Amino acid sequence: MKKIIIPVDFSKHSEYALETGAALAKQHNAELIVMHMLELSESIFSASSSDRNEETAFMLMVTNKEFEKFLDKPYLEDITVTPLIKHHKVLKEVAEVASHEKADLIVMGSRGHSDHDGIFTGSNTEKVVRYSDTPVLVVKSKPESVNFKNVVLSCDFSEDSISAVKNALELLNELAEKVTLLHVNLPNLSFLSTDEINENVSDFLKLSRLDEGDLHIAYTADHTVEDGVLNYSRREDADAVSIITHGRTGLSHFFGGSISEDLVNHSKLPVVTFKL
Repeated sequence: MKKIIIPVDFSKHSEYALETGAALAKQHNAELIVMHMLELSESIFSASSSDRNEETAFMLMVTNKEFEKFLDKPYLEDITVTPLIKHHKVLKEVAEVASHEKADLIVMGSRGHSDHDGIFTGSNTEKVVRYSDTPVLVVKSKPESVNFKNVVLSCDFSEDSISAVKNALELLNELAEKVTLLHVNLPNLSFLSTDEINENVSDFLKLSRLDEGDLHIAYTADHTVEDGVLNYSRREDADAVSIITHGRTGLSHFFGGSISEDLVNHSKLPVVTFKL
């Protein structure tokens, strides 16, 4: 892991992300690119060129001072930190910067949907995840540790998921001591017998050429994928959860097309997302 992108809006939640990113950077000797999107007023777009330049210059001056104060943290010592200010509040730019910089990870703080203040509410976090080909780590609170003992990765063991799962395992094995591939067995039309699940897993392992001896595989039954992942993670004292996303439809999980936005917004644990 060489580069980590951290979008910030100077809130306490983006500071949680900054502290998380700093801990990861120290572990992996990585560079932090701390990114802020300048929120220009709507009136500036109808103003004259000179007025636009004047307001933009003023906003940049204020933001630079706030940025300098925000980055004055003892936990950033001995870390290469590159501040970056983008002039427009376009969340797609986070993914574009990550791609341009060949970043290994985006770390975001999120309030979920319970608070609509600031840039990084739950819905906006979903937008960053939707556009990003780079894995995204979403945190909701001050990190106790980034030494994850057990990360739960939801997996349906389908052929379509092989590439995404292998990419996820490559990063998650760097972050965690143990990664559990979890199949959530759903009721009604999505229900599979134990024999059917075992057959899917066997086919998945053959096609992916993953070594079963290196994997931790578990099954659970629940009403939704979200409930299954969260309930299993609670029972097993997991440190983080992970999902595969589908960019065209947001956080659409490949478990029968069920939607997993709620996992990002409702999980108290850190959530790592990967693009299918």
